[in-house]
Amino acid sequence: MKNIQVGDPAPDFSASDPQGQPLGLADFIGKKALVLFFYPADESPVCTREACAFRDAYQDFVAAGAEVIGVSGDSAASHQKFAEHHRLPFRLISDKDGKLRKAFGVPKTLGLLPGRVSYLIDRQGTVRHLFNSQLNGEKHVTEALEVLRKLDGGA
Repeated sequence: MKNIQVGDPAPDFSASDPQGQPLGLADFIGKKALVLFFYPADESPVCTREACAFRDAYQDFVAAGAEVIGVSGDSAASHQKFAEHHRLPFRLISDKDGKLRKAFGVPKTLGLLPGRVSYLIDRQGTVRHLFNSQLNGEKHVTEALEVLRKLDGGA
């Protein structure tokens, strides 16, 4: 498992959102920056605060030229309920087999819990920022938005 670092090309991925719509890194290359945030579980307290913080700042991300996508091992049905319950405007993708976590090298916390790491990927597909904090979910949002705003229009 390679730990993706700032300056590395983001691993390509292909997934589907809860509505079955396919999406992958190729959908954003040359068009938008991407904030990909990995979180442990739908409806857990810190994960809910993090997702709602991304929701509340979503228009700021869009205005800065980025899309936001959340990733956890929960099922598509769980993601659908979570998104509806908290009015999340961004897509969530299921990583039940852990392949996407493994591709990015998202570490486990204490060797047990799925890690909470966010990646800011520029329009060229390069990781420009990453933030790893299991307990400070809201800071993932502020960190990503701060760096995104420093990039040349999400470049």
